[in-house]
Amino acid sequence: MKAIFVAYNQAYNEEIIQVLEACGQRGFTKWEDVGGRGTRDGEPHLGNHAWPTQNHALLAVVPDEKAADILDSLRRKDRENPDLGLRAYAWTVEEA
Repeated sequence: MKAIFVAYNQAYNEEIIQVLEACGQRGFTKWEDVGGRGTRDGEPHLGNHAWPTQNHALLAVVPDEKAADILDSLRRKDRENPDLGLRAYAWTVEEA
């Protein structure tokens, strides 16, 4: 199994869940109003007067065979709107 963590601009909220559903993944945990700043470029998303945009974050534990499709779909979405900000990471889950 893989854990996929996604940090993304709040504007993507419904689209990220649609990616999971399209790949057959039902379960996830989501956090709203998450601050952050990219490592290379983009504006900070801190939810304050200077940087009002916020991020959301999502964690899904998925079967290995779904992980690549989900990550590919998220990469495509990020390439379509690079200014919004979307980062996805996956790692192996030893137990669930």
